[in-house]
Amino acid sequence: MKDPISILTFIAVLGSGLVAGIFFAFSTFVMRALASLPHTHAIAAMQAINVMVLNRWFFAVFFGTSACCLVLLVTSLLSWSRPGAAYLLIASLLYLVGTILVTVVCNVPLNDALAAVNPTSADAGPTWANYLRSWTAWNHVRTLAALAAAALFTTALCLTKAA
Repeated sequence: MKDPISILTFIAVLGSGLVAGIFFAFSTFVMRALASLPHTHAIAAMQAINVMVLNRWFFAVFFGTSACCLVLLVTSLLSWSRPGAAYLLIASLLYLVGTILVTVVCNVPLNDALAAVNPTSADAGPTWANYLRSWTAWNHVRTLAALAAAALFTTALCLTKAA
């Protein structure tokens, strides 16, 4: 695998798969566990999670994968005859739109609003219920987009190797 595009595709497979796994964990048990707590504890826990996720390791995977996707998107358009180019294009768009854009437009504003909530305030309970429902729904979208991107990047890689 000396081809730079194949190497970037392999990195995109790993990155989008890892991101899908992180989001899958939140969708399937982390948010459900938080939902089982009193809202005061759940809000405080999610506020702490939202601070801790802002670290170099998560950013490297999350945004590093998006950088790979940008390069692969452009490459797929410029080398449309390359085996798997359509898969690279669709996978890149899925990750960039379904993961990055959804995060920026939907999940981050919800996180910012939750950061401003005093867990013991009178409106904290309804605010948490709305956050839990909305954030988790958008997280499902991110999970599916990142997982589908990983699958399509894998398909593109297999088609490249078969050619």
